[in-house]
Amino acid sequence: RAAYDFNEPAVAIIKHANPCGIAIAGDIATAHQAAHACDSVSAFGGVVAANRAVSKKMAEQLSEIFTEVVIAPGYEAGAFEILSQKQNIRILEISQYSTPKEELRPISGGVLIQSSDAIDAPGDDSISWKQVSGGSISAEVMRDLQFAWRSVRAVKSNAILLAHNGASVGVGMGQVNRVDSAKLAVDRAGVRAKGSVAASDAFFPFADG
Repeated sequence: RAAYDFNEPAVAIIKHANPCGIAIAGDIATAHQAAHACDSVSAFGGVVAANRAVSKKMAEQLSEIFTEVVIAPGYEAGAFEILSQKQNIRILEISQYSTPKEELRPISGGVLIQSSDAIDAPGDDSISWKQVSGGSISAEVMRDLQFAWRSVRAVKSNAILLAHNGASVGVGMGQVNRVDSAKLAVDRAGVRAKGSVAASDAFFPFADG
């Protein structure tokens, strides 16, 4: 779902149900490079999802990285042959993807049925966004903000996602407070945090965030 949230070629690398890298680009191999660069340490042994057929170039990149699972709508000539030479890899093909209307969450003694987030609420559209501080921003920054907003919904629990040039550069997640998530995202981004934008699944009431 994290990859298919975008119309552009997109790759999401998932570890323990959280993305450690998401990126969009003009082609799927470049998107994979950018997603992997976000957190190459965590990407080790990850699940790589693409919303386009895996190209031979992307397969060559993946062949250099220990990857548990690759899932995509298809594999271009030569790509499957390259990937199938790797040991202990699951190569999956998804014939069609669409966001389900409802999602099921098992709980003790029952199941929770909830509406899926289709990122179609009025606030999800940047046209309805309101800038409340600072000077005017460029079209490039707005595109990164739109990318970050669509990406951060895949991050769980006090989510913080930093993005630049259509790629995540730092992700903080799974923390019991938002300050730690913000620190984690910035630490992972390092020097790439400069000039990036941030998206969160909640608000920042205090300056320490």
